[in-house]
Amino acid sequence: MNLKHFAVAGLFALGAAAPFAAVAGDAAAGKAKAAVCAACHGQNGISQIPMYPNLAGQKEQYLVASMKAYKNGQRQGGQAPVMQGQATGLSDEDIANLAAYYASLPADGGK
Repeated sequence: MNLKHFAVAGLFALGAAAPFAAVAGDAAAGKAKAAVCAACHGQNGISQIPMYPNLAGQKEQYLVASMKAYKNGQRQGGQAPVMQGQATGLSDEDIANLAAYYASLPADGGK
């Protein structure tokens, strides 16, 4: 393999890693924005409704990717129409902040 192939492979590796780059959300700002989320996902990120996922303790990057997929209409099925409606009004900063907040919560709800 020559230098050109290594350079191209490196660019692909960087591009593939970009969506999963470290998220720099502000958990305090996310907490302030999370009131509307609590209706389905619970005050502490633990849903009381079995069909809604728990967000507490979830991986921050996963939450960012999921919310962006809802916002962009890439995630379908289940409650996607509801989540798309919620995500549409969020900026990338809002999404990062919400993800940081929910990732900071204990997965067991603080029990």
